[in-house]
Amino acid sequence: MASENLPQGSTRHHLSQASSSHIFPMAFVLSLLMALVLVSYGPGGSLGCVLSQNHVLIGRKNLRLLGQMRRLSPRLCLQDRKDFAFPQEMVEGGQLQEAQAISVLHEMLQQSFNLFHTERSSAAWDITLLEQLCTGLHQQLDDLDACLGQVMGEEDSTLGMTGPTLALKRYFQGIHVYLKEKEYSDCAWETVRVEIMRSLSSSASLQERLRMMDGDLSSP
Repeated sequence: MASENLPQGSTRHHLSQASSSHIFPMAFVLSLLMALVLVSYGPGGSLGCVLSQNHVLIGRKNLRLLGQMRRLSPRLCLQDRKDFAFPQEMVEGGQLQEAQAISVLHEMLQQSFNLFHTERSSAAWDITLLEQLCTGLHQQLDDLDACLGQVMGEEDSTLGMTGPTLALKRYFQGIHVYLKEKEYSDCAWETVRVEIMRSLSSSASLQERLRMMDGDLSSP
């Protein structure tokens, strides 16, 4: 499978024009504008980027799939173990604002998808489990694309260059370099599988926190 870049989603609102030349009362116009603001930004003036419970469930399924993909005992690959310096404190830290947290989570999922959506990865893993994993990551990215499009406006155009996001980029670059140095051996892939399970577990806790930020507490 070749790597692909996922397009960021965008929300489009279609407003039909009135068929008559009747002038709406000012009170009605103001009420309509307020309704549009609430739809766009959600309750409490937030970004309106509410992550559904299904998004979280897909993340848990992805972790289960990664567990099922194991082909070797980690004990057989102890000589290949490596500290990839996952920026856990930066990712899980409570100091992340909503916009920054969305950017970090999107980066984590995108980089994970890019890592496994390759020909070399296809040769290393059970293709059925791998395709299910990539599909799940793709679904989660779709959920986040619209949110990322909202927070990456002109004022937030540098979100992708902030500390936590840059740290994640360096983290995954180190994983790619490691795989290349190890010539994509079975033990190298097993080491990476365990590592990605750990990092995605951290991103799962970030997803839960994002849902709490948005007040989505009504889902089961």
